[in-house]
Amino acid sequence: MTASVPGAGLVRPRRLVAGDRVGVVAPAGPVPQGMLEAGLAVLREWGLEPVVAPHVLDEHPSGYLAGADQTRADDLRDAWCDPETAAVVCARGGYGTQRMADLLDWDAMRRAEPKAFLGFSDITVLHEAFATRLGLATLHGPMPGTPAFLVDHAGRDHLRRTLFAPEEVQVLHARAARALVPGRAAGVTLGGCLSLLASDIGTPSGRPSAAGGILLLEDTGEEAYRLDRFLTQLLRSGWLDGVAGIALGSWEDCGPDDEVRALLLDRLGPLGVPILENLGFGHCLPALTLPLGVPAVLDADAGTLTAQVPALR
Repeated sequence: MTASVPGAGLVRPRRLVAGDRVGVVAPAGPVPQGMLEAGLAVLREWGLEPVVAPHVLDEHPSGYLAGADQTRADDLRDAWCDPETAAVVCARGGYGTQRMADLLDWDAMRRAEPKAFLGFSDITVLHEAFATRLGLATLHGPMPGTPAFLVDHAGRDHLRRTLFAPEEVQVLHARAARALVPGRAAGVTLGGCLSLLASDIGTPSGRPSAAGGILLLEDTGEEAYRLDRFLTQLLRSGWLDGVAGIALGSWEDCGPDDEVRALLLDRLGPLGVPILENLGFGHCLPALTLPLGVPAVLDADAGTLTAQVPALR
């Protein structure tokens, strides 16, 4: 297992260029065909050639999975190991990534050429696995099989620049960003969806702690007491010990903003590290694309997260 080293980033895949083939997979929930087709049209407008994995439109009898666990894992493995593919993009999140993560052929994927990997929400499990098992930096950003992708023009533009010209978007900022706890910190970015990070503790691909890192947190549809439970799990397990700083994204449908803010300050404030809120990533419009696994500087007072190297080389 490969572990990240505080202060040192993970291996960065190359940036994309026009004409690149992009594998599209569905490791979690079922994908609406019409929505996916609209998202693929955007990728083609960017000059990319999306290649949809064979089982992306499958539906599991459960109704909440995009096909069988092994089938979803095989699609991702095959897309990742295809030497003609420059990136792998998740069509959507939902639920199910945890069920297939341990069915992936990590040895085969480790032998494949590194490539850009994109997704968020339930895909947090794979971001963690790609970091710990493959030692690779990944991208937390919008997915083409979702309603938000079709209407979030600003978020799509930020994603496009991250993929093709990442040096243009090394400074991440949102209009509403402000310090929850003031200060400045440096470390390697990690994180994603809070509930998935909490449930990933103790699994084969879960990292032992966030020590030395700049932790990115967001979630959706979780009541305050559930957010409290997830944060408390991270705290009690020691997973947050030594974290350098925290950047908070969106908390869509998690209750009144002031209540969520008070909870986050109550549970995370005692860590004594800089905390930036409202950075504008996750389940929100517009949504920034954030690099995971790269060295960055968090300046809560300035409202910025600055990647010290481009997300892709």
